[in-house]
Amino acid sequence: MVYVRKYGCPDMFITVTTNPNWKEITDHLLEGQHPHDRPDLLVRVFRLKLKQTMHALKNGCLGSVDAWLYNIEFQKRGLPHAHILLWMSRGSKIHPCMINAAVSAEIPDKNQDPELFTIVTSHMVHGPCGALNPNAPCMKGGKCSKQFLKPFVKDTEMGTDSYPKYQRRDVQSGGNCTVKKLVGQNIP
Repeated sequence: MVYVRKYGCPDMFITVTTNPNWKEITDHLLEGQHPHDRPDLLVRVFRLKLKQTMHALKNGCLGSVDAWLYNIEFQKRGLPHAHILLWMSRGSKIHPCMINAAVSAEIPDKNQDPELFTIVTSHMVHGPCGALNPNAPCMKGGKCSKQFLKPFVKDTEMGTDSYPKYQRRDVQSGGNCTVKKLVGQNIP
């Protein structure tokens, strides 16, 4: 609350999550070991990556920062992740028209960037939940607690709650593609 009193609402909220398949982790596993067998290694690599991220953020990779704050939590699977809040300097504040340059909520084109397509579809696609998977962890009272499915939005706009509604065009409106994620299926 002290930060909000002094700097106002934060301009950016960034989450950094451990990927147990990071090369820095998998290269140091002994034969027969899995990443969850080495919490010491998971935490050490996460800490180094977070330190690199914070160094880049504080040194202007997204613009000039007036203040920053982060909190580290552990997921149910034991993987650390960090929530980072940034208060940007006046000249570096992001306006709604600039959001698409920093954030994309669309599936990358598989032909133009196959590596990014694989990363996004493997790690960042929610589901399945709802009628397809009523036992999914996100299901509360028969509905997805994460408010999925998100509606298609032609252009990024600021929501009434100050959260942006990111551009998510359907294929007919110029979006790259859609993917379907089935129970137990890894994409692609």
